Amino acid sequence: LLAEQMFLPLLPQLPNADPALPLLQKIMQDIVAQPDLNSVEDLQNRYGIHKRQLQRLFQQYVGVSPKWVIQRYRLHEAIARIQAGDSKNWAALALELGYFDQAHFVRAFRVLTGMTPVAYQQTLLQKKARAGKAKERI
Repeated sequence: LLAEQMFLPLLPQLPNADPALPLLQKIMQDIVAQPDLNSVEDLQNRYGIHKRQLQRLFQQYVGVSPKWVIQRYRLHEAIARIQAGDSKNWAALALELGYFDQAHFVRAFRVLTGMTPVAYQQTLLQKKARAGKAKERI
């Protein structure tokens, strides 16, 4: 109750909501839901926003560049596909996720996870095998 008494008089002084926030929210939702958004240029074309405007918007409200956000979600998509067992062809996966080639994909994957996609996949398979053996013992 004391907090309400202190802060209620300040409510009329709060700044108006930034009209760009709903657009930013839509862009973020689309980056997550639509893997075909692979570059800042794709965002520019889809939303009709200049690159510098996108960069400022993301820097102000997200704290990182739109390119960084896109790359992270694509890498999370790669991890999810590997975990689901849907990763037979690394070059094709790299292209689907918007990487120039397999080498760029592997480099970005290693930076995020500390291992190559193949090593990550092998680690998962080893964990599944150990879990299966542990269940057999029970």
